[in-house]
Formats: sequence, C-alpha cells, structure tokens
Amino acid sequence: MGSVRWAFRCGSWTPSRSDWLFAARCVQREEKDRIGQFVFAKDAKSAMAGRLLLRKFVCERMGIPWSEIKLERTPRGKPYLAAPLRINSDSVRFWSFNLSHQGDFAVLAAELGMQVGVDVMKITMPGSSSVPEFFRIMTRQFTEYEWSIIQSPSSEDQQLAAFYRHWALKESFIKAIGSGLGFNLQRVEFHLSSEPLTQGQVLRQTKMHLDEEEEEDWMFEESLLDADHHIAVALGPADKPGCTPPSLPPPTTFTLLSFSELIASASPLTEEDPSYWESFQMKAEAPQRQRDTRTSV
Repeated sequence: MGSVRWAFRCGSWTPSRSDWLFAARCVQREEKDRIGQFVFAKDAKSAMAGRLLLRKFVCERMGIPWSEIKLERTPRGKPYLAAPLRINSDSVRFWSFNLSHQGDFAVLAAELGMQVGVDVMKITMPGSSSVPEFFRIMTRQFTEYEWSIIQSPSSEDQQLAAFYRHWALKESFIKAIGSGLGFNLQRVEFHLSSEPLTQGQVLRQTKMHLDEEEEEDWMFEESLLDADHHIAVALGPADKPGCTPPSLPPPTTFTLLSFSELIASASPLTEEDPSYWESFQMKAEAPQRQRDTRTSV
C-alpha cells in the first residue's frame, strides 16, 4: 500500500496521567522537552500527537523498530528520518511523509514514490478583525483570480470556507517542496474543481498554475475531516534518483485514529518523568481569544 492518510483528533483529547506520561516516554528526549515548553495544552497535545503519528508511520510502514527511529528536522523545520540502519531499503528511501496540525486535528500523509505535503485548516472567524479587514491583510497571499473565487459567495461563512480551502492548498504545496517562508505565494494559483467538497469524499480535480503555467506533474487531493476542517494533500514528482513515479490508486480518505491505535506500536525510550504530568496539568487549554472565538460554517 503506497498511500497513508491518518488523522488524530487532539482537540478533544483529554489524556489521563498514565496516557500523557507514556506518550512522553515514547518520543525522543529533545522532542519531549520541546513539547513541554509549549505554554498551552492545546499546542502540546497537537505536537505530541504529530510525533506519535510520525513514529507510528515509520515503525509500521517503513518497518523500522520504534527504538531505532531517529527523527531530525531540516533548518526550515520539516521532519525527516535520520540514517536508520536499513536506509538502503527501497521501502525506506522512496517514502515521503509530512505532518500538519491546526484546529482540532493532527494529520499525517505519506506516499511511496512521490513528494507529499499536507495541510489542515480549521474554518474560524477572524479573532480581532472583520472578514473584509482580514481579507485585506491577507491580500498579497492570493492572486486576483483566487480572490475573485474566494469573495464570490454571498455569505461571509462561505467566503471563509473558500479562503481556508485555498490556503490549505497553497500550504500543502509549499510543505511538499520544503521552501518555507521564502516562497512568493502569488507564484502559485489554484483553479478549483466545480464539484463541492463533502465529508467522506476526496477530490483530485483541482489544478495548480505555477508562474502562470499549468503544472501537469502535480496533483492535489482535497477533503473535509469534518464540517470545519479542510485538508489538502499535494503530490508531486519524487526528487530521489531511481524512483519511478507510481500509478496512483483511487484516493484514500483519512483514517481517524484513537489514542490506543496511535500508540499501538510504541515502546518507551526514556524513564517515566512524573513532573512532566504536573507541568502539563498547569497549562491553560488555549489562549482566551481562541476559547472565545466561535467556529463558523
């Protein structure tokens, strides 16, 4: 199976003491320390879920024992697998994977033989400005054509849904190519499928134009995790020598994992640290503005 699409609902996850301490033992020490530095529980849970998703994937699909997995980050923050013992295996070398967490979900997308980027966006009302003002601030992130599509619906809820749909598409491409903040987002323009997004369905009809030319080598999968969360997966040609692009099967919907499924293959890497739970309990769930902001649509 050359496609992996997993999601974990970390927003409603209320870990017990034993769950949180076990999770902390199953990630690398530096990652545990980084997660512990988050001010809010929401961010700590999202980051922890992301690391567990990634290790589960490497263990179960790449076949590397949990205790041998060493993950590092590029200077731009993209996680990658650092020289495992079986790095010469094609099943390891030709996998590409990417994570995203935003709103209530952490997600992972992985593909064999293709570059992959994933982004999930929750549709929310702007916290400190009106929708027109929010769009004005974001003007430079989209082309005139894209703005015409985003602003064409009559209701602000629908406009925001279109905005976040476009934003997820752009982010998925940027994450796939690993360019980060230095990429001019107006270089990419998306032409959406006329078919509406619905839960339980994955669309592949959306096209991307790069520097005003349609890109035939890139494909985008779009879906809804729920009514409030858009998700986009960018699939492009592999940048690894000797890797033949696969013939893609029908798109796969995201599988929602439980916590027990998330840690099914996990094994502890460090000793239990009771103070880690005490520190987590002291964190507020989220900033007050986020707790007060109502989700639209």
